[in-house]
Amino acid sequence: MTTENNQRTKIPAGIWVLGCVSMLMDISSEMIHSLLPLFMVGTLGASAFVVGLIEGLAESTALIVKVFSGVLSDWLGKRKGLAVFGYALGALTKPLFAIAPGIGVVLTARLLDRIGKGVRGAPRDALVADIAPPEIRGAAFGLRQSLDTVGAFLGPLLAVGLMLLWADDFRAVFWVAVIPGLLAVALLLFGVHEPDRHVGEKRINPIRPENLKRLSSAYWWVVGVGAVFTLARFSEAFLVLRAQQSGIAVALVPLVMVVMNVVYSASAYPFGKLSDRMNHKLLLALGLVVLIAADLILALDDHWITVLAGVALWGAHMGMTQGLLATMVADAAPADLRGTAFGFFNLVSGIAMLIASAVAGLLWDQLGASFTFYAGAVFSGVALLGLLKRF
Repeated sequence: MTTENNQRTKIPAGIWVLGCVSMLMDISSEMIHSLLPLFMVGTLGASAFVVGLIEGLAESTALIVKVFSGVLSDWLGKRKGLAVFGYALGALTKPLFAIAPGIGVVLTARLLDRIGKGVRGAPRDALVADIAPPEIRGAAFGLRQSLDTVGAFLGPLLAVGLMLLWADDFRAVFWVAVIPGLLAVALLLFGVHEPDRHVGEKRINPIRPENLKRLSSAYWWVVGVGAVFTLARFSEAFLVLRAQQSGIAVALVPLVMVVMNVVYSASAYPFGKLSDRMNHKLLLALGLVVLIAADLILALDDHWITVLAGVALWGAHMGMTQGLLATMVADAAPADLRGTAFGFFNLVSGIAMLIASAVAGLLWDQLGASFTFYAGAVFSGVALLGLLKRF
């Protein structure tokens, strides 16, 4: 039996189930999110700045909420209940997009949806770290991320098919998105069993000073790196808007997210396995190089072939870095503080996401799409220089 097959057999069933849960929820979410920028701009009359602000608020809300759910999961000594609640909240907010008469309801729905994501995110990531043996933790995070991203390209594919079938009826597609979200909740509820070691343990207050001091300087360095990466990579809504400028039919625009997520899904697990054997800082640096290339290609031209090439590189960057950052957080934090560690990591990244998306929207409105991506490339370059100094 090969080394690769041995590694696959070592990955616990719970990791596969968590990946499938993420896949179903991402199908639900991406059916909506791949169309939402077009819906806001074309149907509801929003500007690029408003789109950027809503996306920044939504994504940063998800990341900020993770700090509270992470701390709570450590205090309770249990992860699954919070994860179920978060997935359920995400699934139940989907109908709001279908009935939204204006931007206000869209914002409300987006925030509630992302609160659900925030509630489930840190406990789920901590649960992955709890279930997976340390020697294959990078592969486990990569596998979950890969399955998650399968959903992220199946969702836009379904959206495209239904938009073509139903003559660009955004609201009808949004209604269908409710179904896979509810399936995700059911699968998590009945298919994942939490490790016994979290049951009956003595409760601790994770945010007491003596406990926070146990989060090392190596951990806080990872937090800083995660924030820098988020600043360099604004909301993916701008990829959708860039694709719209290429002149392709509205129903086909979500295909750019399919391309990005196919590459993301295909690369996340291999790079997760690679991170178990490779210098983490070097892999992060390579990820930034790929992001710079993506930004420059997207800035240079809005032809659909060029846009797809840039989006594909964007997906490769995500596959190289997102599972790796999660692995680095898990490795740097004590086992009983993993939820809190993921929470603070995402709190800082959430603030960075809000800033990055708002600035991207302003640049888009005032100077044009190209300047938004040029700015991303410049910031990525600065981040790369800072990272290289750490070698």
